[in-house]
Amino acid sequence: MSLSRFTILLFLSVAWISNAGATEPSTADVAQQVDQALAADLFDENTKLAPRTNDATFARRVWLDIVGDIPTPEELTSFLLDPAPNKRESLVAKLLADPHYGQNWSRYWRDVILFRALDERAQLVANPLEADLGKWLNENRSWNEIATEFITSHGDVREVGGTAIMMAQDGQTEEIAAEVSRIFLGVQIQCAQCHDHPYDRWKREQFHELAAFFPRVTVRPVRDLTKRSFEVVGQDRFRRAPRGNNVERQPTAEHMMPDLEDPQAPGTQMEAKFFLTSSTVPWGTTDDQRRMQLAAWLTENEWFATAVVNRLWAELLGEGFYPSVDDIGPDREPTAPTAVKLLGEQFQASGYDMKWLIATICQTEAYQRESRPRRELEETPFTANVPQRLRSDQLYNALLSALDSAEQAPNGQQYLRGRRGSPRGKFGEVFGYDPSIAREEAASSIPQVLALMNSGDVNRAVVQNRLNTLGELLATTPDDDELTTELFLRCLCREPTKKEIGTIRKYVKGASNRREAFEDLAWSLVNSAEFQHRN
Repeated sequence: MSLSRFTILLFLSVAWISNAGATEPSTADVAQQVDQALAADLFDENTKLAPRTNDATFARRVWLDIVGDIPTPEELTSFLLDPAPNKRESLVAKLLADPHYGQNWSRYWRDVILFRALDERAQLVANPLEADLGKWLNENRSWNEIATEFITSHGDVREVGGTAIMMAQDGQTEEIAAEVSRIFLGVQIQCAQCHDHPYDRWKREQFHELAAFFPRVTVRPVRDLTKRSFEVVGQDRFRRAPRGNNVERQPTAEHMMPDLEDPQAPGTQMEAKFFLTSSTVPWGTTDDQRRMQLAAWLTENEWFATAVVNRLWAELLGEGFYPSVDDIGPDREPTAPTAVKLLGEQFQASGYDMKWLIATICQTEAYQRESRPRRELEETPFTANVPQRLRSDQLYNALLSALDSAEQAPNGQQYLRGRRGSPRGKFGEVFGYDPSIAREEAASSIPQVLALMNSGDVNRAVVQNRLNTLGELLATTPDDDELTTELFLRCLCREPTKKEIGTIRKYVKGASNRREAFEDLAWSLVNSAEFQHRN
């Protein structure tokens, strides 16, 4: 390397000091510092780094990552012809200002929360969750404010998206505590629910002290003859339940840690204590007060920033600083400690600005490198970007855009049944996966292949008629090579290679029907691995 590790670390230390007190750190400056920190942490003179990806691949990558869709041929061409040296930075800023940014990332967090729901009824909160979170993200509300909404919300789950975690965990005290820790801190403290954590420092008492922030929360049916819904309630007045009452779980004034030797015993009453700082709230504190206090302590903690930095880095580069996006903490070693510490501190200095964080990551050389297959364990991290299988919403959007097909809006009954009642939701049942799992686990399946090949929606969009794009292109583009190029641009956001042009030319020439030949090409493109991945 041209700079020694000591020189780079000294430079970064000076940069951190000079940025102290700034209202918002420069995305370009921090991106450069992160790249230098990665070099200091990981690379030497023998490290082979992938080159910068070309503009076409970058455009498709950043469109999918930020707004969850692919660019049109016109948008792609405009970007490719733009001579400005900072056009990549400008494109990122433009996409972050697009309303589809909030929609795309609200769907990401919806899946983070609802893929681990205890009950199918949790799907009732999916639509308001998307709507509310999408609005907050587009308004660029800080991540600590958004986290506070999820930790403190109550109300009808069909109307208040912030109730999603409580609804997903059916108002159960221990499960809510575990999910709040997993999602916002990246710490899997639930492993200490029944015994001290086998691998980390967390004790059983610490888990139940965290659970003691939520005993007064419950989910109960809404008593309304006109709709079927549930509401999240924080209760502070209690009556003794009738003997033999087996209805919905009743909230309690304080949380009791079960006695493992005598499950019928009342257990030990637990003081509400935040396990990372040992800060406590007084006995008898109301539900609103204890949840608000937990939100304040949690969002001020360094692991709050580190958790979202690691999660978004993993989503945008295909690999995180830690092996898992939701199993980090003081007993885990990151692969690039200087880089993750720097990015976490600067994200906190930005005021937990999510748009700032995404823009910064997208400006790093690490993000902009060409993609390579997932590395082996002994290989150096972050020498290239890693191909990502598209999430179900991204794939659905890409299909609609490539085939110029309008999305069918869900009718009233489909909306009332939640996300899974809509065409998009049904598509998600086949192609969806938990965004918190390791990406190598999100592999394609036979049902997915069959669904994409035999889907009635896709078939209607591809088969020629006077209304759809393929029919219009066939009628207005007599040159086969030009039509081939147009379909590649629409589906893969690139021009075909000479070899691909030659192969398709031969196929069309040998086909009995030009229309069927290009229908086959459209089918093959949307069914290709290249279409279904973000490279």
